[in-house]
Amino acid sequence: MPPMKNTSLFTLAVFLLVVAFSSLASAKTVVQLRDAQGKSVGKVILWEQGPGVGMELRLENLPPGEHALHFHREPKCEAPDFKSAGPHFNPDLKKHGLENPEGHHNGDNPNITVGADGKVKFRTSNKDVTLGNDIRSLFSNGGTSIVIHAKADDQKTDPAGNAGDRIACGVITK
Repeated sequence: MPPMKNTSLFTLAVFLLVVAFSSLASAKTVVQLRDAQGKSVGKVILWEQGPGVGMELRLENLPPGEHALHFHREPKCEAPDFKSAGPHFNPDLKKHGLENPEGHHNGDNPNITVGADGKVKFRTSNKDVTLGNDIRSLFSNGGTSIVIHAKADDQKTDPAGNAGDRIACGVITK
């Protein structure tokens, strides 16, 4: 009987470790975004995905149309202009724009399209950032931010793709 009890305890311990590591691997970071008046415009959910980070945006109360979406270097979102977020997150020191032949900022992402109802639900990924402990981590140096711009990113023009004003912002921290 004692060997059976030890085997059961060992099996239970292994099971608990597997559950603990599974929950760590699937940990998600939720970022709340606010507009210049401090009103919530929704959230962005981030998770580790292959090489990079997966993102799901669930946004509302935004102007209809196409908008740029960037990760910015500073973990600050001071209204009304969100310039406190600093420049794009760019630890690889590349040029701006997903279509730039010289490479692009780590913080560059595809544009989002907001519907006539002011809402968007969108999934994408960014293979140039992580949620780890390296220089490409969105948590590096105390965190970063995610910014929605007034206009679409042309994906070429340095330093910000002619994306216009910053209209919503959320801080990314652990």
